Amino acid sequence: MYDWIGGEATVRRLVDRFYELLDTDPDVATIRKMHKDDLGPVRQSLFEYLSGWLGGPPLFIQKRGSPCITKAHKPFHIDEAAAEQWMKCMRQAMIDVGIDEKYRQMLEPAFGRVAQALRND
Repeated sequence: MYDWIGGEATVRRLVDRFYELLDTDPDVATIRKMHKDDLGPVRQSLFEYLSGWLGGPPLFIQKRGSPCITKAHKPFHIDEAAAEQWMKCMRQAMIDVGIDEKYRQMLEPAFGRVAQALRND
């Protein structure tokens, strides 16, 4: 999938657009409040995670070891509404960066499973 959607450049743009939306869309204020003011570190972390998750270089694992995303998100109250806010940003980011619809249709359920796995309500 990494190569199909455009590799490193597209993954970087996807993550950048995701966090732009997170930072500007008032409808996702709940999940924005879960983040620090400076989104730079989490932006880099998501880029590294998605790189490997999508089949590209395992940057996150090379830097930090095996990811345990449920543990990293445990301090936050993540319910259905928060999961859907995350998905809203990711769906729009995929559209905005020009990921082909056939790949968005494959990615959306996978991203949805990740969002649901983080729920702790």
